[in-house]
Amino acid sequence: MVQAEASSVPDSQTRRGQPQMLEQYDQITAAYEAIQKRWPHQPKVGIILGSGLGNATQGVTDRVEIPYEEIPHFARSTAHGHAGQLVCGLLDGVPVMILEGRMHLYEGYPASQITLPVRVLHRLGAELLVVTNACGGLNPNYSAGDIMVIDDHINLMQDNPLVGINDDRLGPRFPDMSEPYTFPLIDRALEVARHENFVAHRGVYVAVTGPNLETRAEYRYLRTIGADVVGMSTVPEVIVAVHAGLRVLGLSVVTDMCLPDALEVATVEKILEVARNAEPKLRALIEGAVRDAATGVI
Repeated sequence: MVQAEASSVPDSQTRRGQPQMLEQYDQITAAYEAIQKRWPHQPKVGIILGSGLGNATQGVTDRVEIPYEEIPHFARSTAHGHAGQLVCGLLDGVPVMILEGRMHLYEGYPASQITLPVRVLHRLGAELLVVTNACGGLNPNYSAGDIMVIDDHINLMQDNPLVGINDDRLGPRFPDMSEPYTFPLIDRALEVARHENFVAHRGVYVAVTGPNLETRAEYRYLRTIGADVVGMSTVPEVIVAVHAGLRVLGLSVVTDMCLPDALEVATVEKILEVARNAEPKLRALIEGAVRDAATGVI
């Protein structure tokens, strides 16, 4: 009777849900042990760098670089502008781990695998996750090259990394999402931007699956439901970070404007160029968050 009930579960649900959720703890442990052999320290902060933002943490010293292929159960990043390596070291004297490149749903990976690195960062001891991305601007008050500090998000990716039987060792069954991005960290980032004299907004990020960019009608819809920027990442990682109990700071670089009545063709090359040009601003916010985490200001 039990076997008959088990066989009634669709194959897709079995692959994407229950086994991954129940096996993930062992996968995290394997990745943790492999990283500890290469860098036997405890990070204070974990940082995820988005498309074209790989140089935003140039100040890291005592660097140890580990390609994702050498870490058990880490997927390979195939997206443009993603180096695909874990960088361990000191940023302003603070131990950090930096994911130079992330995985996306549009690459064909399940949400549980995309977010595995976040769980590993938590297992290694990180208390704060700084997640960055390149995004399209929906708010007409924004401009390409601006920074948006994420206040909240909308998940339109039709997937969630917590689907499946919950492992209580990793987090609660129903994590609260009333403050996915830590409010004091948001306020502090905006303060740093004012001090450094550059524009930083506070707004809502909407995540879509991709990989195609959106139509004019879709941009209108996304703006109507309250989004200020749109991208193809970040939300799965933040959901897992909240599930694990990490504090989160989200930073978006507006690389192109998605105004349906004045829409221009966006190219990967142009998007990456704008992202690279915005790196000094992003670096100031990341370094500010790292310093605050180290001193206990936030």
